[in-house]
Amino acid sequence: MIKIWRSIVGKLWITILLLVSFVLFVFTVLMLEFLEDYHREQAEKSLSQTASTIASIVDNYDLEQLTDEIIEEMLTEDTNAFLASNEREVVSSFQTAINEEVIQNSIIKNKAFEKIYESDEPIIDEMILPSQTDDGKMETYVVLSYPLKSDNKVHGAIFIYQNPKALHETSQETTKIVFLSAFIAFVLTTFFAFFLSSRITWPLRKMREHAFELAKGRFDETLPTTQNDEIGQLAVAFNQMGRQLKHHLEVINQEKEQLASVLTSMTDSVITFNRDRTILLSNPPADKLLQKWFIGKKGQNDSPIPKEVFEMLDHVLNFEDKLEEDLEIGGSYYRITISPLKNSELSIRGAIAVIRDMTEQSRLEKLRSDFIANVSHELRTPIAMLQGYSEALLDDVVSDEEERSEMTRIIYDESQRMGRLVNDLLDLARMESGYTNLYKDDVPVVQVIERITQKFTQVAKERQVHLQFNTELSEDVQISMDEDRIEQVLTNLIDNAIRHTSKQGRVTVSLTQELSYAKIQVSDTGEGIPQDDLPYVFERFYKADKARTRSKGGTGLGLAIAKNIVEAHKGNIHVDSVVGEGTTFTFYLPL
Repeated sequence: MIKIWRSIVGKLWITILLLVSFVLFVFTVLMLEFLEDYHREQAEKSLSQTASTIASIVDNYDLEQLTDEIIEEMLTEDTNAFLASNEREVVSSFQTAINEEVIQNSIIKNKAFEKIYESDEPIIDEMILPSQTDDGKMETYVVLSYPLKSDNKVHGAIFIYQNPKALHETSQETTKIVFLSAFIAFVLTTFFAFFLSSRITWPLRKMREHAFELAKGRFDETLPTTQNDEIGQLAVAFNQMGRQLKHHLEVINQEKEQLASVLTSMTDSVITFNRDRTILLSNPPADKLLQKWFIGKKGQNDSPIPKEVFEMLDHVLNFEDKLEEDLEIGGSYYRITISPLKNSELSIRGAIAVIRDMTEQSRLEKLRSDFIANVSHELRTPIAMLQGYSEALLDDVVSDEEERSEMTRIIYDESQRMGRLVNDLLDLARMESGYTNLYKDDVPVVQVIERITQKFTQVAKERQVHLQFNTELSEDVQISMDEDRIEQVLTNLIDNAIRHTSKQGRVTVSLTQELSYAKIQVSDTGEGIPQDDLPYVFERFYKADKARTRSKGGTGLGLAIAKNIVEAHKGNIHVDSVVGEGTTFTFYLPL
């Protein structure tokens, strides 16, 4: 808990006390001055009245004994007087204390009273005279001289002086009363100041606690609004501020979640950099890319960012300009866009990089170009042959009927080849677009595979290739599949195997069960496929044997069609090959 003098209560309390204390101090000083002047005036007034009465008695009565008794009765205990003649001689003295003569001589010799013997008005003066009670001590006296008249002529004066003891006692009593009053006022002020400050600061303390709760994120608590003054209005404003903060934080959190969802769902890599080139934020694709770059650098330095990206980042941060480039990093192609980030003062606080992996797109673009070139090549040859032989027939270049028949047969074969190419392209386009129609039925898989294999027995004999079928499955095993489509797959695989196997080679078709799948393999002992070409054998128009002739090859679409058919049956297909030893195509169909 904070100390009382550091709190608002203590500060307000101390402020009120200091203010009241200052006012009381000024009031006490002024009151004491006022009372002192008041007592002095009263004393002077009393002395003047007494002197006037005594002068009247002296002027009107000649009985000295009676006059002295009357004057003594009129004088109080602390008041002394004496009568002096025009010759400045003391006629009668009414003093019972010590230093009587010294005091009288000092008064008579005072120049302030020289005109009293000539004037009709009393004269009052303050004099420092010896004390009437203590020897060697001087005190301040109020001395009043009043003229004595007889037959309208001044024949002397009466001097009255009062011991300051009575005045001092009166002033002391008055001072005690004033200080007592000031103390009581101070105590009451202290109590009421503390009560008032506590009353005012209680809702402020509540607001402070409420502010701490808001700082902790607890926006549901509210302040009581029972007062209608400024503090009550402040409480209402606090409650409104809490609701607004809650609303704005909810909006900010929603936007943050939306931004996080957008960044997470993006396929592009997004990286936010600080001014000092450190990474502030990255989405999951960016994390994977940074990990890939770091592994590719093989620990050359601690930063996973390639040198090329750092150079782009430096350019953006130094020149505050957006930069977009296509870079090749580690065998992959990227399109990198880096834009500066600015704060509210329009100064650079960092940069954001959007990195798109263009490797697959570049590969597909190359495949598209190759596809167009291959289609053009595959169509150009038969079209040229059709055009050439047709022109020969039209120009009657061939006179022999046998040659004419041969040209007609070639035109027919090439047109058939073009028809197969177009049909295969249409089938492949339909499969890749998801419009493959499968007519599935439960068929005995062993019998179907064996029948398809036996279909190539004569072709294998003509090429002097040994063809055999092996299986461990029971003939009762049935699979739900489109028999015609699977026959198309096996026809393509077996035909390729026979055509690429040399004489006295072997082609084996096997059927086994692996887990819940039927495993069909077509193996040959042919020339094999290079390891670099294996990932591309299922792409259209791809030919591992770049030098093969048309007589040995088909349309170049068979394996691409086979892959789509197998995947449409919820299966998968892959190839294993060793150059010079042979190739094995394996595909799985669910049982």
